[in-house]
Amino acid sequence: MRIELPEVGPEERTPLVEALLAINRQLADRVAELEQTHQQLRDEIARLKGQKPRPDIKPSVLEGAPKAQRKEGDKRPGSAKRPKTAELTIHHEVPLHAEGLPEGSKFRCYESYVVQELVIQNQNIRYLRARYDLPGGGSVLAPFPEGVLPVAGGHFGPNLIAYILDQYHQAQVTEPLLLEQLWEYGIDISAGQLHRILTENHEVFHQEKDEIRAAGLAVSSYVGTDDTGARHQGKNGYCTVIGNDLFAYFESSASKSRLNFLHVLQGSQHDYAINDATLAYWKRQELAAALVDKLTHGPREFVGEQAWQSRLTELAITTERHVLIATEGALIGGLVARGVSPELLVLSDGAPQFVIFVHAGCWVHAERPLAKLVPYNDEHRAVIETVRTQIWELYKDLKAYRLQPDETEPSVLEARFDAFVAQRTGYPNINGVLKEMRDHKADLLRVLLRPEVPLHNNAMESDIREYVKRRKISGGTRNEAGRRCRDTFASLKKTCRKLGVRFWDYLQDRVRGLGRLPRLADLICRKARQTIAQNGQAVPA
Repeated sequence: MRIELPEVGPEERTPLVEALLAINRQLADRVAELEQTHQQLRDEIARLKGQKPRPDIKPSVLEGAPKAQRKEGDKRPGSAKRPKTAELTIHHEVPLHAEGLPEGSKFRCYESYVVQELVIQNQNIRYLRARYDLPGGGSVLAPFPEGVLPVAGGHFGPNLIAYILDQYHQAQVTEPLLLEQLWEYGIDISAGQLHRILTENHEVFHQEKDEIRAAGLAVSSYVGTDDTGARHQGKNGYCTVIGNDLFAYFESSASKSRLNFLHVLQGSQHDYAINDATLAYWKRQELAAALVDKLTHGPREFVGEQAWQSRLTELAITTERHVLIATEGALIGGLVARGVSPELLVLSDGAPQFVIFVHAGCWVHAERPLAKLVPYNDEHRAVIETVRTQIWELYKDLKAYRLQPDETEPSVLEARFDAFVAQRTGYPNINGVLKEMRDHKADLLRVLLRPEVPLHNNAMESDIREYVKRRKISGGTRNEAGRRCRDTFASLKKTCRKLGVRFWDYLQDRVRGLGRLPRLADLICRKARQTIAQNGQAVPA
């Protein structure tokens, strides 16, 4: 809704006029809020009728300069030329000669021309395994060559198993389409056999996923995190991702509470401990001193949820809030007892469930409410753009400081931030955004103390987009095995990409049981050590 206000000169701005203008701005904010609610209701009605709602056009983000700010001659990012075939492995070399040349022609040299090709064909192999009768009784059957059978066994070869896993988890081909594709290639396989290949006998992969989480948390000074919807058995659930430039770890669950986030960080084995990190958390959450005294007398380490719940029952701690705070603190203590640094920094969009250990906020999410505001007159539009420009300029200077930290800059940048969020624009909705940034000052300026931490959470949002695409294509999972495999292979695929390992090579090695590729956890530790040696940082920036 656009409201045109008459021009009010300085001489006409009496206290009454100023008060009326303020009331008008509050009413305009309320109208904008009601219009947004009205549109949401219209979209919901359209969905219920089977119609399409209004498209959700996302606002631009801070990262990346607009085209207008690019210098003349600057290339688009990622457009740099490179040799297309210089690093290819040549499998066959075929010399070609011309025919019908005139007499006297002489061979000078070969000119190279590389053609990339993909060979897809079914291949059924019958192994005739010799059986020998032993002199003392019994018999011996000739073993299969190394890598011929998948680790899980069966009558489908490792190359076919790897192809099925790659198509489903990398190319996101649905089971029905993948089944038709295999039939077209001449593979005799049923829907049930295909489903079992995708969901069963993958303990090797599940174990390596757990190793990724443990190694990533052990060597990282920060992790980013985000969550999104992930339906399971026809119900709305959630998937949480944690990671950074070294790894990505996905875990699906029925909720997205802080307790659930701590379970994700702990993995399948939940350890509870009472230590300094636990006591600090209980103090921040204002857990009653009498309860803290109870909990700190007696055993301080518990393995598994059952042991911890038994301890709470023994101490007669049954109030829901007390149980929740005590459990969250004990899980944090359990992480520290495992070797996770109490100074681990968690970078997120600001959702409260992620605020544990040391927290850093995302500038893109802090600026986003301004980008979503619908201006209702030219003055309002100008103020929005002015404030967004100020955020952009401060963001760029913080980014420059992160790349080249200077001990003289933090106090200057902090003073600029204070002055920026202290301004009053006369528009309640803009002032609300500034107040929100002021309330989260420590999180947004965390980079001044920890320059290795990014200013935004775009990397994790990009990683978890995997689940958004999967949700649109397949809807959701139907059993625990399917959900577990979805999380595991998403974690392995993303981690391979971050470590420079081809997912296809990884699948081939693990399915065949060769073990020639290093464990991903070892590669994470190795890359972290290299980064420390190069930059003096605990984790890549």
